[in-house]
Amino acid sequence: MAEQKIPTALGTENIGKLLMQYAVPAIIAMTASSLYNMVDSIFIGQGVGALAISGLALTFPLMNLAAAFGTLVGVGAATLVSVKLGQKDYDTAQRVLGNVFVLNILLGVAFTIVVMPFLDPILYFFGASDQTIGYARDYMEIILLGNAISHLYLGLNAVLRSSGHPKEAMYATIATVVINTVLDPIFIYGFGWGIRGAAIATILAQVIALVWQLKLFSNKDELLHFHKGIFRLKRKIVFASLAIGMSPFLMNLAACFIVILINQGLKKYGGDLAIGAYGIVNRLVFIVLMIVMGLNQGMQPIAGYNFGARQFDRVTRVLKLTIISATIVTSFGFLVGMLMPHLAVSIFTSDAELIELSAKGLRITVLFFPLIGFQIVTSNFFQSIGMAGKAIFLSLTRQLVVLLPCLLILPRFFGLAGVWYSLPVSDILSVLIAAVMLAHQFRKFKVQAAAGRPNSGQTAI
Repeated sequence: MAEQKIPTALGTENIGKLLMQYAVPAIIAMTASSLYNMVDSIFIGQGVGALAISGLALTFPLMNLAAAFGTLVGVGAATLVSVKLGQKDYDTAQRVLGNVFVLNILLGVAFTIVVMPFLDPILYFFGASDQTIGYARDYMEIILLGNAISHLYLGLNAVLRSSGHPKEAMYATIATVVINTVLDPIFIYGFGWGIRGAAIATILAQVIALVWQLKLFSNKDELLHFHKGIFRLKRKIVFASLAIGMSPFLMNLAACFIVILINQGLKKYGGDLAIGAYGIVNRLVFIVLMIVMGLNQGMQPIAGYNFGARQFDRVTRVLKLTIISATIVTSFGFLVGMLMPHLAVSIFTSDAELIELSAKGLRITVLFFPLIGFQIVTSNFFQSIGMAGKAIFLSLTRQLVVLLPCLLILPRFFGLAGVWYSLPVSDILSVLIAAVMLAHQFRKFKVQAAAGRPNSGQTAI
């Protein structure tokens, strides 16, 4: 085993330097990922039409649901790898790699088999109309056929990042964006495939990136690599991965349900174009959130490793630095959304009515954005150190305990505006809850560090 491949610097290097080293590639990758989604929306909106944007927006809940099953395995396994490397349990880390490979394929295929026969009824339930169902169906059929590829690509990228290769994970993500951007106009315009062309470009880009990932993990000189004996599912590894990944799974599951309610409310009070407006706002907000998620991904291996090594002071420092960085990012998103909303939304469409609806929605959505970075980092922090229960609680609190009642109540009194205002109201309340939980956890860290006790809540295999 090559000693230099073991990322022991996570426990000794300067925290600021480490976060920069791990977060910058992740931020680039996540920004590229958000652009990856935007590219489809831009080409579809400008080349196919305003109603096609609405059709694409209708697929968001189903995409969230598919992503939920992907993160259930990928994020949980990545966190487990970081913790096990911190504990120097390299054999278990190897087996986690093999298990995440098998589980992603199984869940990806199973999801497609279950959803495909009921696609039309699902899309109608999500808020589709006779004018938008065709666009949504054409796009989603292709995405579902490549679902196992998407799961495997995202899962292996998460493990790649957490095992000390953030740059390689970044390269894989950037490659998918570049390939997708090149193929979109060829397939949509050149071949005349319309919205189906955008979906085909998406899956083909992931196939190419996946081939490269498989090559990387086949290198026997790496600490984590494919070899016989690691692909057999091990109950403890599967359960531990799923337990840690349960937080983002439930978050995405809740997001799926919430987006359904949002789409239904928008259709009832604003029609098909209101759904398209939300699709545009969602893509723009997604850019800011993905940068924050990139910071979280940079924090994850550092926090996980040092938590496993019982270095609580380093865990605290990386969390504080990540929160400050995330707040700067979300504050920038707030300024853009408030000062230039029309300019931002116009890159997706030239339809005047859709631009006006989207600009109003964007201003409302970013109302409390300077604070939301704190909540996102806090939730992911608990996940990064294996405290799945707390991460799940924070995720579900924002989506179901706060946002759900707002979506059910506010539109009854304020119509279309009530649907939009539900988002910032839930943001501010969830920030307050996260602050209370994090303060309590900091007090526990201080007690544990002073007493020299083992980590509470640490995942055991």
